[in-house]
Amino acid sequence: MSILVNRDTKIIVQGLTGKTGTFHTEQALEYYGTKMVAGVHPKKGGETWGSVEGSAQLPIYASVGEAKEATGADASVIYVPPAGAGAAIIEAIEAEIPFIVCITEGIPVADMVKVKAKLDKSKSRLLGPNCPGILTPEECKIGIMPGSIFKKGSVGVVSRSGTLTYEAVFQTTNAGLGQTTAVGIGGDPVKGTEFIDVLEMFLADDETQSIIMIGEIGGSAEEEAAQFLKDEAKKGRKKPMAGFIAGRTAPPGRTMGHAGAVISGGKGGAEDKIAAMEEAGIKVSPSPAKLGETLLEVLKG
Repeated sequence: MSILVNRDTKIIVQGLTGKTGTFHTEQALEYYGTKMVAGVHPKKGGETWGSVEGSAQLPIYASVGEAKEATGADASVIYVPPAGAGAAIIEAIEAEIPFIVCITEGIPVADMVKVKAKLDKSKSRLLGPNCPGILTPEECKIGIMPGSIFKKGSVGVVSRSGTLTYEAVFQTTNAGLGQTTAVGIGGDPVKGTEFIDVLEMFLADDETQSIIMIGEIGGSAEEEAAQFLKDEAKKGRKKPMAGFIAGRTAPPGRTMGHAGAVISGGKGGAEDKIAAMEEAGIKVSPSPAKLGETLLEVLKG
C-alpha cells in the first residue's frame, strides 16, 4: 500500500498553463506515466493543453468541479501564483478533491488561515503549501521532486525542508534501501499536513520498514511528533528511525528560509527538538550528509 498516492491516482493541475505548471506536468507525465488527467483555468475551459514533447494532450476545464466530474480525479496539484493560490485551494476543497497538493510559496498567512478553517470542516487532505510535493517511486510524482534520485524500497521520508528531502532520498537510494514514499510537508507556519499525519501513515504501512524525519528550527511540530511516537511505542507500534534538524547554528530570531522556521519565546530551538527526537528513539544524524549512514546504523542495531 503506497502512502496517499500510487499508480492509479488521477491528478488535475490548477495552474497548468503557466510556465511552472507546464514544466512540472511534463516531468510528471514522463515519470512512470503519472496519471495527469486535466488542467483547470477559469478562462481557458474547453481548450486543450499539449506538452512540448507532444506526448500528451490534456483537456482544460473552467473549474475544479467540472474537471473532477469529467475525469474522476482524486488529487489536484496547485501551481497558481501566491495571490490566487489560497482561493485555488478553497476551490479544490469545495469540489471535494480528496488530496490537494499546493506547491506555491509565499501565500499570505491570512489566506491560509481561511483555507485552514475550510479544510478542518472538509474531507479533503492538503499537503503544503510551500512544499516540494510527494513521490511514490516508480508509481506517481506530484510536485517538483527530481524523480531520477528515487528507487523503490522500504524507507518512508517526511521532511519540512525541500532540499533535505532530496538529500535523504539520494542517500537511501545509494545505501540500497530505497523509499516507499517521500513527503515534503513544507515549512510554512499554517499548512495542511503535519509530521504526525504522515508518521501515522508510515507506521500503519507494511511496506515502510524504517523512517527518516527531517525537521527544522521554529514551531513545535517536531516535539509533538516525538510525543506521538513515544505514545505509539507504548502501544507496541514503532519502527527504526533516523532524523535531522536543520538550522542548529541559527541565532534566535533568525528566519531560516521558511516562514515557519523562527525561534521565538525560547521555543523551537534545535537542541530542544533534537532532545525530544532522541527521547522518542530517533537517532539524530550530526549532518544531513550522514542521514543514510545513520539509518543503516540504526537498522544494524
